[in-house]
Amino acid sequence: MTKRTNKEVLSKGLKLMAGSLFCMFAGPVILHSAFKNQSHPLYIPVLIIGLLIAAAAIFLAFKGLRKIMDSMFN
Repeated sequence: MTKRTNKEVLSKGLKLMAGSLFCMFAGPVILHSAFKNQSHPLYIPVLIIGLLIAAAAIFLAFKGLRKIMDSMFN
C-alpha cells in the first residue's frame, strides 16, 4: 500500500507559509519604522504591532510546517 500526500492539508500548510512569508517582511519593516521615529507619540503602539506581527510570522511558520509534515506522513 502506497501512502499519498493529503492535498487538502498540504494546501492549508502552504497558505499558512504564505501568511508567514508576508509577516516575515511586514514585521521588520514596521519595527524599523517604529525605531526610526522614537519621538513620535505613536511609537509604543507601532512597536507593539510590529512585535505582534513578528511573533505571528514565527507562529505561522511552525504551524505551516507542521501541516505540511502531517500531509506527507499522516
